[in-house]
Amino acid sequence: MKERFLNVAMKFGLVALVAILSLCFLAVGLMIGYSFFGGGEDPLSILSIDHWQAIISKFTGN
Repeated sequence: MKERFLNVAMKFGLVALVAILSLCFLAVGLMIGYSFFGGGEDPLSILSIDHWQAIISKFTGN
């Protein structure tokens, strides 16, 4: 029983690590793309909620 619990815990830890690394790489990719290719001045501004609301409103027309 203890081996099964440790196996599940290790698998869960691996999935959590992959998810966290994926989110970090997504954030870095958004900042690089926005600052170099998008002509943005501040790379951290792409991570703000206001900026994403403006982007979504352009696509939805609201």
